[in-house]
Amino acid sequence: MDIRRRRRTLLAGLATAALLAGGTGAAAADSSPAAGPAGDGAKALCKRVPKIDRRIDRALKRLDAGAGTRGSVARLERRVDNAKKAGHTEIATFLQDRLKTRKAMVPTLKQRQEDLAEVRTWCKNNDGGKAAS
Repeated sequence: MDIRRRRRTLLAGLATAALLAGGTGAAAADSSPAAGPAGDGAKALCKRVPKIDRRIDRALKRLDAGAGTRGSVARLERRVDNAKKAGHTEIATFLQDRLKTRKAMVPTLKQRQEDLAEVRTWCKNNDGGKAAS
């Protein structure tokens, strides 16, 4: 009895999925393609500049923190050293690759911070992106 119930449930689920897939395909074929963006989103970006700036600051602070802070470069370096000392070469290799990626994030975030400063200046000079519409 249990097998029949499973089979019935499976068949009902497959039939429902087929109906939904068929209905979605027909609706997508009838609709016109979506229009592209109307502008460059300057107004929205200007509005988000303070949040983006705080987010970059938090990430840089965390990466530059000491070994006691989760997510810091120093903490990951210590984990790599501990794995090497314990003879866990596979773990050390994996962590070393993560460390390489994490170290590469620092200059990228600093560059974004500089770019964001230029965006902030542009927004200030263009009434928060409203004047450039």
